[in-house]
Amino acid sequence: MIKKDFLWGGAMAANQCEGAYLEDGKGMSPMDILPSVQHGRKEAMYHPEIAMSTNYGYYPSHQSIDFYHRYKEDLALLAEMGFKAFRTSISWARIFPNGDDETPNEAGLLFYDNLFDECQKYHMEPVVTICHFDTPLSLTKRYGGWSDRRLIDLYLKYCKVLFQRYGKKVKYWITFNEINMITHIPFFGGGMVVKDEEHMDQIVYQAAHHQLVASALATKMAKSVNPEIQMGCMLAAGSFYPYSCNPVDVWAAVEKNQEVYLFIDVQVKGKYPSYAKKIWSEKKIALHMEEGDETILSQYPVDYIAFSYYSSRLTGVSPEIKGNVADGNAITTLRNPHLDITPWGRQIDPLGLRITMNDLYDRYEKPLFVVENGLGVEDIIEEDGSIEDDYRIEYMKKHIDAMIEAMNDGVECLGYLSWGCIDLVSAGTGEMEKRYGFIYVDRDNEGNGTLERKKKKSFYWYKDFIKSMEETKE
Repeated sequence: MIKKDFLWGGAMAANQCEGAYLEDGKGMSPMDILPSVQHGRKEAMYHPEIAMSTNYGYYPSHQSIDFYHRYKEDLALLAEMGFKAFRTSISWARIFPNGDDETPNEAGLLFYDNLFDECQKYHMEPVVTICHFDTPLSLTKRYGGWSDRRLIDLYLKYCKVLFQRYGKKVKYWITFNEINMITHIPFFGGGMVVKDEEHMDQIVYQAAHHQLVASALATKMAKSVNPEIQMGCMLAAGSFYPYSCNPVDVWAAVEKNQEVYLFIDVQVKGKYPSYAKKIWSEKKIALHMEEGDETILSQYPVDYIAFSYYSSRLTGVSPEIKGNVADGNAITTLRNPHLDITPWGRQIDPLGLRITMNDLYDRYEKPLFVVENGLGVEDIIEEDGSIEDDYRIEYMKKHIDAMIEAMNDGVECLGYLSWGCIDLVSAGTGEMEKRYGFIYVDRDNEGNGTLERKKKKSFYWYKDFIKSMEETKE
């Protein structure tokens, strides 16, 4: 049953929506040097040393959808839909342009003051990610990103400014976006350049340890500023299914799920799980912990588990598997013949959300928070100017129904935030045509367009849906 304080809303990220990439003193972020997929984004993501020495001409993040200048207009539209919560992130480089500056950038701080005040105006709870694939680019160049332990103190300095400035305005915080993605795209997750000849697993797991320590200390700090603050971790979720009932496939799924849960185990349970040693051994990782790290991790666990869900995953090693891979995101999964798939390779599995939520809640017994879920597809403007995105409505209906069924199973859930509630730049591809929003933005993959906002059919559906759910709450 949906409770009275359940948070319906949507989510975006600073690096995918704000634009104004050097305005008012902002420094460079990783997304600011990446082109769209048509101009080599995939290579640049996995080999950022190429991106740092290449002029691609057009960079989608530089203007993005110009949320930096249009946030009042955009929040008014979200409020019209009845949003109870809005997830966004703070651009670290907008507060500390180089990441290690002596003093914060007041113009950047003022922008988020105004943004959160606007949310408050509409009684919209901000849900704020502190680092959403947004480690300042200068920290990549000077320190090697999160591979350097000194980033813990730089992150905490940044957090201190945020908590002192916004600790009364923002209740829900997330320390790192999709922390498990650091093992798949180190440049996104940790601001790191890992070369082909280097020991990637050693570097990324050590960097993740630094982030885990930073997350725990940030939780400690937040509670000291305002005990009412709720601190969350976040993972890119989606349970791995075994390809078959062959025990070798079942075990392959167990191991894949362990890799997904590893960092969240630490953030929630306060210690590395027993299977971590096996992973380190198999990957030839010699994890370095400083004295006191284990105590820090144990004393400051998070309050809730936020997660993104787009699809379940499939794995196995039995002989009949012929490598039929669905290439929809950075986490490799086999093609599930029982599921439909989007043009961008994402398999559609609403029941998988219920399964994933039960898996997470059974494992952690802490409140969950769906902070990303949505369908990225190309939308067509009809001759009359309408956008008939019934496919998005169907997708959301089925996933929300699955979430509610999970809650009926006994899962505690704080809210549901659809991803890309306003069309934005895709993190993975840099495209605008991969649209998630209830609100269309007139912008194409090459940066052409007026940036005009237009309501889709799903806008009115979600508005009516939220209203109906508010009327039936306990």
